[in-house]
Amino acid sequence: MSDTEALTDQDLITNNPPVASEASPDHQSMAEPPEKHDATCGNCSEPLLGPHCYACGQPEKSIVRQMPELIGDFFSTVFGLDSRIKRTLWPLLLKPGFLTNEYLAGRRIRYVSPVRLFIFLCLTAFFVAQLSSDWRLDIDAPANNPLQARVDFNSVEQDILQATSVEEVLRLRDQAFEELLAAADESAEVPGIHGIMIGMEHMIGAAARQRIASLDPTYVLEEEKRTEQQSGLEPIQIENAPEAVNAWLAQQSAALNHNMQRIQKDPNLLKDALFGAIPSTLFLLLPVFALLLSLAYLFKKRLYMEHLIVALHSHAFLSLSLLLLVLLIDLRDWLTLPGAFTHTLFNLALATLGTWMPVYLLLTQKRVYQQGWMATSVKFFFLGTCYLALISIAAAFTVVTSMLRI
Repeated sequence: MSDTEALTDQDLITNNPPVASEASPDHQSMAEPPEKHDATCGNCSEPLLGPHCYACGQPEKSIVRQMPELIGDFFSTVFGLDSRIKRTLWPLLLKPGFLTNEYLAGRRIRYVSPVRLFIFLCLTAFFVAQLSSDWRLDIDAPANNPLQARVDFNSVEQDILQATSVEEVLRLRDQAFEELLAAADESAEVPGIHGIMIGMEHMIGAAARQRIASLDPTYVLEEEKRTEQQSGLEPIQIENAPEAVNAWLAQQSAALNHNMQRIQKDPNLLKDALFGAIPSTLFLLLPVFALLLSLAYLFKKRLYMEHLIVALHSHAFLSLSLLLLVLLIDLRDWLTLPGAFTHTLFNLALATLGTWMPVYLLLTQKRVYQQGWMATSVKFFFLGTCYLALISIAAAFTVVTSMLRI
């Protein structure tokens, strides 16, 4: 027996392997046991082997942490806003059908999920649109308001506030209305002149109501009641319907009449309610659009969930486009003047983006379903017509419900 064999047998008997003078890194990693995680779960006291307890599922991280870390975790959990967002937004905007084909091919983890992507972009787009838009007409700029040269609002307002009787206020108000109407007829070719006239009438009427309220408060209340009775909607009644149903309809009609009066005084009330309700309306229309896709491509034998992925990515693109449109309009109005070269460049970018939106959707449909141009164009026209009709119905319903919720 050789010396090597004798040493090996002796080591096996004593269970004491020889110590190598210079062990390789691989040998050290195999010989040494992995370092144990000393932390235990705060809920069930089991040893923690990772960020979550294997026994009860409770995460290792507590909610009692620094605020920036909590905010980061919130956006990462709800919207999936991590490094994937950079790999997702660029192809979503410029590569039609790419994200959908990648998702259906199984390459999902590198991109933001379609549901999170749509929810984040839709909420962001309409939130920014709500902040950046103002539905009250701006009539203070004489350069853009041809009626200002004919009817000086500041002078009319000053005369009304100095009136000493209700009759004098009404005379000054009606006189200003007649001058506005004559000026609007002379400037009928100016775009938006009718809306400017309505805005000025509203402001003059508000000044008159304010002065009348200080002179005779009871007159204002009686005038508002008469206006509501003349312009209000008649309560809806269904013949042979239960009394509770007709009572509910009458209540809704009264609320609608009241809110219409409020909207006339502040149109932004309707804007805020409408922009707040549109995202949920679009989310409800997503399954309907996916159903239309499944009907249009019935013989493709694709699953409904595949059509739903197409719908989610398409709506996410539209939301991103809307967000860019709003930002471009705001930047154009803030940084440029009408007629300037930079203003023209912004208008060109807006026109390009507006043209790209239908082209993008057509190319997405072509690349995902891989049919000829003729079949794709016919189905695109069919889907667009049906979906526009659905959006119109949903928009009308959203407007009514938004007016009731103001």
